Amino acid sequence: MPELTRSRRLVVLAICCMSLLIVSLDNTALNVALPAMRRDLAADVSGLQWTIDAYTLVLASLLMLSGSTADRIGRRKVFVTGLGVFALGSLLCSLAPNLEALVAFRAVQAVGGSMLNPVAMSIITNTFTEPAARARAIGIWGGVVGVSMAAGPLVGGLLVQSVGWRAIFWVNLPVALAALLLTLRYVPESRAPRPRRPDPVGQLLVAALLGSLTYAIIETDPLFAAFAAVALIGLLHYEPRRRDPLIDLRFFRSAPFSGATVIAVCAFASLGGFLFLNTLYLQDVQGLSPLDAGLWMLPMAGMTFVFAPLSGRLTAARGPRPPLLLAGTAMTAGPLLFAAFAAETSDPLLLTGYVLFGIGFGLVNAPITNTAVSGMPRAQAGVAAAVASTSRQVGQTLGVAVIGAVLAAGAGAAPPPEAFVAAARPGYWIITGCGLAVLGVGALSSGRWARRTAERTARCLTAEGGPGGSPTGGPEGGPTGGSQTAAGAPSS
Repeated sequence: MPELTRSRRLVVLAICCMSLLIVSLDNTALNVALPAMRRDLAADVSGLQWTIDAYTLVLASLLMLSGSTADRIGRRKVFVTGLGVFALGSLLCSLAPNLEALVAFRAVQAVGGSMLNPVAMSIITNTFTEPAARARAIGIWGGVVGVSMAAGPLVGGLLVQSVGWRAIFWVNLPVALAALLLTLRYVPESRAPRPRRPDPVGQLLVAALLGSLTYAIIETDPLFAAFAAVALIGLLHYEPRRRDPLIDLRFFRSAPFSGATVIAVCAFASLGGFLFLNTLYLQDVQGLSPLDAGLWMLPMAGMTFVFAPLSGRLTAARGPRPPLLLAGTAMTAGPLLFAAFAAETSDPLLLTGYVLFGIGFGLVNAPITNTAVSGMPRAQAGVAAAVASTSRQVGQTLGVAVIGAVLAAGAGAAPPPEAFVAAARPGYWIITGCGLAVLGVGALSSGRWARRTAERTARCLTAEGGPGGSPTGGPEGGPTGGSQTAAGAPSS
């Protein structure tokens, strides 16, 4: 990628953030619409789970393919295609005549979405080459998630209450069109110096693993759980034997990189489950309108909006350890109020739980992304970023699947209001456990031992040859692995 002026780099960052905004806004707004969709489409808890998981499942399955394809044929080209497909999927979702069609069209949306976030992150990584500047850019990127969490429930609630749930998908169309035109005008084309070869077998194994696992959880089918286990074994056996694997398992020798993957899964499982339970509770149990439910969740969204950019700056200045420990603490304390102290029954406790969870989620994003992409081969930045994005979507998919299954098991397919709170309690304990995992893994993967494993991994990649090019930046001008920590902050 040619060297860009500072103003041009900021324009590129803004365009990439627009793509994240429509993807994130769509998900958060859709959560508020779940009760209205259930009434309109005669859906049960399982049906509501599939309206969310059809999207996140397809997205997770295709993110790494999209990242490697973008590195091969051109990042701007794939990004523009993704914007077009996402807009088409949004239009089709707004016209869906029944639940089955909506689930299918959500999958079309996800095909486009898979070409946006990892490719946008790859563009950012190759635009902001200095570690501290990259950390700040990623902090702004993470702040967009806070904007979507703040705007999503409000915009979704307003649209559902005034027009109907189908209008949620209309919002994506003008934003996608504007982002597409701006991309063609301002974003330069870039690709890896030596593209990776396609890995269709690895791609099929990933899709089979995620699809089978999600279906097994939602539909409680042990046969599909067995399919998922077979796919996992096949993936672990096949990928190390390829020259250009879809997933380079050598990356996971780095404790910070592996930790970022685990933390992403746990954090987004918490988010998916927390939003799922609270959206249904506020509207079905408390009887709030979609707009009022969105206003009640505003403190959580506001805290994410405030703390996400602060986390980026803190990661740039002090590394990933402080924000990860603070995030894990807050993401444990918030759900614990619901699990142990019945926060639903007390307005002050309810709001405190929302504030704590929002703070934790705002803090966790920047260190996840920065750790995942820093110190890895920048010639394959799309793949490294896609691993982090895939972990997020896998987490959200599993969070909705597991929490929804626990809720349905405790109170049936359509839980009555009087049974909802008790049925949701085990789900909140699971979410609390995910917060503890963020805290524990964050502490383990950000200390001196973890940094030494990152340095050994960088040296190993240098000696063995990074996948598809120089292991730590090479022709595209990235810093060498030894000059920065796994978090992207200058090493002390």
